[in-house]
Amino acid sequence: MDVPAEKSRLAWQPLTPRGAAAFARASWRRLFAVQLAFALLASATVAWSLHHAWLPVCEQAIRQLPAQGEIRFGKLDWIGESPARLADSPWLAFSVDLTHSGQMRSPAHIQVEFGRSDVRIYSLFGFLQERYPPGWRLAFNRAELEPWWGAWAPELLACAAAALLAGLLVVWAILATLYSLPAWLIGLFANRDLSWSASWRLASAALMPGALLVTTAVFFYSLGFLDLVQLTAAVGAHFVIGWVYLVVSTLALPRHPGVPGPDKNPFVRDRPCTPPPTNKLAQSGTKETRS
Repeated sequence: MDVPAEKSRLAWQPLTPRGAAAFARASWRRLFAVQLAFALLASATVAWSLHHAWLPVCEQAIRQLPAQGEIRFGKLDWIGESPARLADSPWLAFSVDLTHSGQMRSPAHIQVEFGRSDVRIYSLFGFLQERYPPGWRLAFNRAELEPWWGAWAPELLACAAAALLAGLLVVWAILATLYSLPAWLIGLFANRDLSWSASWRLASAALMPGALLVTTAVFFYSLGFLDLVQLTAAVGAHFVIGWVYLVVSTLALPRHPGVPGPDKNPFVRDRPCTPPPTNKLAQSGTKETRS
């Protein structure tokens, strides 16, 4: 049986150091198939999270808008009370405060507050302020936004999932390119049988456990078991996990066949075992004596 083909068949999961190291000898198609599976799982989890935690809040906020209202020439035309809360949840909140008086703060992880001439997005990390585009006309009423949201919400969710899927594959390719040099250097100094292309495949596989951690964290965040700080910590921890798997998986590779083992003296050359020379004169003298 062909040895490279056998090793490629054994490379099927990157969740253990030896499993990630097996992708150094795997084919490019097998690596792409595994990455695609992890990316599909991540994009499906994020799409479900948006559908479960975010989209209902947006729909509720649209239903609370007045029958008339718009954003024109960089100003919000609002005929209702201010400040006013449109929708609120543990993850997302919408409110209108024309003067940003601070009277309508929400404990939600992210709050979107519409002012007279700008919108502010509050979170645990501060706030972001953006002015309305001066040359645009944006509907800000229930009569126009409710049918638009009902028609485009599924398409927006599908586009977000597709964009995340493509973005993950691109980001993983960039990170694998950056991580391949340290993996190759570790393999070089540790006397591992690792080429440059093999180090790229190994680095790509080493990113998958961290990606699975973030996917799991997003799932539990959408269920309310994690807050925004813990989700951010999981995102930071997945980089550490990637580096740990990169080092450990590289050291799990077999040693280079041309390098002697740790118990072998590299200064002693192997010689074939030959029997000790025999003394022909002594043997002949012994035969004559016996005779």
